[in-house]
Amino acid sequence: MKITAVEPIVLRMKEVDAARADGTQDAFLVRILTDEGVVGIGEGDSSPYLARTAVEMPSSHSIAHGVAELLVGQDPLHTDRLWQRVFEGTGYWGRAGLAMHVLSAIDIALWDIAGKVYGASVAELLGGRRVQSVPVYASEVMPESAAEVTAIAERAVAEGYNALKLGWGPLGREQARDVELIEAARAAVGEQRDLMIDGGQAYTVKSALQLLEAVADCRLYWFEEALAPDDLAGYRSLSERTLTRIATGEADAGIAAFRALAQDGRVDVLQPDVSRCGGFTVTRQIRDLVKPAGTLVVPHAFSTGVLVTASLHVVASLDRPTYAEYSVADSPFVSRLLATPLQFAQGRLAVPDGPGLGIELDEELLEHMRVA
Repeated sequence: MKITAVEPIVLRMKEVDAARADGTQDAFLVRILTDEGVVGIGEGDSSPYLARTAVEMPSSHSIAHGVAELLVGQDPLHTDRLWQRVFEGTGYWGRAGLAMHVLSAIDIALWDIAGKVYGASVAELLGGRRVQSVPVYASEVMPESAAEVTAIAERAVAEGYNALKLGWGPLGREQARDVELIEAARAAVGEQRDLMIDGGQAYTVKSALQLLEAVADCRLYWFEEALAPDDLAGYRSLSERTLTRIATGEADAGIAAFRALAQDGRVDVLQPDVSRCGGFTVTRQIRDLVKPAGTLVVPHAFSTGVLVTASLHVVASLDRPTYAEYSVADSPFVSRLLATPLQFAQGRLAVPDGPGLGIELDEELLEHMRVA
């Protein structure tokens, strides 16, 4: 089997609020085509236009290749070798950021192909599924007012979610307002459900600790990404000075970054985004890295149903399955991009059991939202 083409796909809503921290307004997908008719689907959570260019561009020299040129003619079942080939071949302009986001999309699509060829789901290829469904937390951008927080939280409860995460938005501007918003969320979700807060990189160690002390009665399940992604000393200080779980990792890529977060940052929850960290290949390494320490792995997933599905397969393969993230933003890319919607019941999403990712795309919506 040989790869015949790599198809980059840019999706974008007609109106995008660039000031809003909402990754569901546009998207970057890839399809990898083969000479035997097997097609793999992947996603990279990145700047879609730049990602498309990275796939299509012609090579400049031996370590500055366009991604498609590195893949066409190769055997798609050689997933580890192709991961390394793309990583090294984009070294002049990559090694992190955009290149890793695109490599993540490629890796997801290659694992999808492998599952289809071998007749196994990605969760099975990752070492075997431990569960058939995964608890998910409803995830949304923090609104500006307590009344809006209450409305979002009450809707999540009514729809059957057992956990809610709110983040970014106005958080970090003023502690009193942060407290008001977080207390409104706790009151609306009740005492029996978990509540997570995403700090959106808006805090210092000192201000984060002050906030956590002020909302101690709200019993946060975790406080996420309070600091800049590479502030290892800050994360270590924060983790060692609070009993609240500290979570981060969505902005990182490659196993070295996650090793540093676990060992130097001492965070409690690692949040690799499968579509940014390096795909299933790196996510598997992260899982194995933290297994002895018992650090939780909860994938970040605030984009399309493709990424949500990839995250479900990761969580299903963990020895200690916890949560997966599920955006409840009003975006067709999350809820309607898949030809068959993910099955939600009693706060859990079923892990697709078909080969590979176990999904197909809604071609009509894809073409309607696609940017030429």
